[in-house]
Amino acid sequence: MYDVIVIGSGPAGISAGIYLKRAKKNILIISKDDSALKKAKSIENYYGIESISGTDLYNNGIKQAKNLGIQIEEDEVTNIAYEGHFIVSTANREYESKYVILATGTNRQTPNIKGIKEFEGKGVSYCAICDAFFFRNKDVVVIGNGNYAIHEAKQLKPVAKSVTILTNGKEMIHNRASEDFEVNEEPIREFRGTNSVEEVQFEDDSTEKIDGVFVAIGTASSTDLARKVGAVIKNNNIVVNENMETTVPGLYACGDCTGGLLQISKAIYEGAKAAVDIIKK
Repeated sequence: MYDVIVIGSGPAGISAGIYLKRAKKNILIISKDDSALKKAKSIENYYGIESISGTDLYNNGIKQAKNLGIQIEEDEVTNIAYEGHFIVSTANREYESKYVILATGTNRQTPNIKGIKEFEGKGVSYCAICDAFFFRNKDVVVIGNGNYAIHEAKQLKPVAKSVTILTNGKEMIHNRASEDFEVNEEPIREFRGTNSVEEVQFEDDSTEKIDGVFVAIGTASSTDLARKVGAVIKNNNIVVNENMETTVPGLYACGDCTGGLLQISKAIYEGAKAAVDIIKK
């Protein structure tokens, strides 16, 4: 069992990892997607550096962490559960830890599909484990085409009447788990209904009657993962205290996922703050 698992390898996650490792904690950093930092062509407002590309700064952070002996696994986290300690599930295996730090940034992949926003809370959900109960014996769909979508479909399968994965025009990832579900790769035009979602219409004019929609595009963000263990979310930001601890004891969040100033300096500070609080315990 690890002392701490850090999810995310951007400035917040690496900052937390460095402090924890120097305090001789047994830690693991898990990261899948490229950090948003790598999309920055040039950074010129960072202390002590006149100009650097986001990719170079990101790679410097990874190199620094590895030089300290920090274990970094490239994998996709699909779920977090708490059973006296944290169980972090990835696409390939499970890890156990006393503490977890969420540092994967914000989910920038919002489906541009008519009806999604209108029916949020009225049939559209972003967390299968949270809301599956409300869709017992109902026909539901999951939007996505990767491991995260498959994970959400698995959570729904024992409860719902039927579960279909809608890839919205993208090719479905191929693995044994995806074969357990009906998959529709036709692009989606809109979701329709009166008081709640009732139907999905595709670009080929075909329609399908549904009772619920679960959004699972790309990989799970920090906010997605926080929801799964009951952490409080406000305005799509994870609520934390002054030590970056969420409303779930032992679960921390730092960086863009906590809102406020979306800057590298803030992410680094919050990663260090979370690590220092864990070190004190």
